[in-house]
Amino acid sequence: MGQSVTRFDYDDSTAIRSDRARAPLAVAIFADQPFLRAELAEDVTAAGLRVVRSHTLGALLDDPEDRGVDDLVLVDCPVVDAAELAALSRLDMLAARGGAQVVVSTSLDSLEAVFGCLDQSQPDILVAPSRADRMIALGRGLARRGKRVRELDDEDRLTLLRLTEQVSEIARTLARLSGEGDADGAGGGTVEDKVSAFRFDGAEAGGARDRDNGRLARATRPPLPDPRLIRRIARQRQLRARFFQGDLFADPAWDMLLDLTAARAEHARVSVTSLCIASGVPPTTALRWIAQMTDAGLFRRVEDDTDRRRAFIALTDRAADAMARYFAEIGTSAPMV
Repeated sequence: MGQSVTRFDYDDSTAIRSDRARAPLAVAIFADQPFLRAELAEDVTAAGLRVVRSHTLGALLDDPEDRGVDDLVLVDCPVVDAAELAALSRLDMLAARGGAQVVVSTSLDSLEAVFGCLDQSQPDILVAPSRADRMIALGRGLARRGKRVRELDDEDRLTLLRLTEQVSEIARTLARLSGEGDADGAGGGTVEDKVSAFRFDGAEAGGARDRDNGRLARATRPPLPDPRLIRRIARQRQLRARFFQGDLFADPAWDMLLDLTAARAEHARVSVTSLCIASGVPPTTALRWIAQMTDAGLFRRVEDDTDRRRAFIALTDRAADAMARYFAEIGTSAPMV
């Protein structure tokens, strides 16, 4: 295993660039643990890709101006300091500029800092991931580049398909609640297209088309429900895990929608770590849901003006409008939902 990593540890950039046009996608690996670099290299080559660099995090910190971005960059940083955060921020900028896909593994303790400095390249962020989690992230990165990964098994592909289709269905439902009309047309296409084909921004929030003049007339928007009611519903949902296996009722999208709706009514900000906890699923799974819900136009990222290393998650105005209409529709029966 160690020999395979050594074979990839070279710096002949001229040879890499000259062969790039006809070779498989180039992957760079940055991780301090040798066994992890070896494991990642094994998975990457099994997927039919080529590892052009496999180094410690120090190589990422010392990388010259344009050497940090290949087609796909895998980074493992369970603990980060200021220098590493600066390196991640620069990698994020270069990746966004060059179209590279970035996958970063970290710990729950470092999640806020890592999430805060990666805001341009739409990276996949994994928290204490398993090998399968990394393979799914690899598949997502390649799907964005229109490539196929041979080593994603049927179960992994089905998981991605279910996730994207569920987010699309949630977005369509909320679109109807907010008066945006039918949102058909999300079918077909690749796994990634399943979500991006439907955007939750087709019309002005709460709008309804005036049949006489064809203009959008803004409907009266009901107020958000009492946040204490939403918190009570969330607690009732969590209570089921005391009596039954928790994953029987896993519904991270709805649990996150409830949490963000309550926070909006309370005029409170929600950190990505807090939202992961509210989702009731492992952090890596929650981050995948957050990314998909953001792509669907349901969530938005809010930067912290006082600390650029932090960012928060909030409902979009249209999602908040739909949640308000949902609670207005169910009325006094809400505590029983």
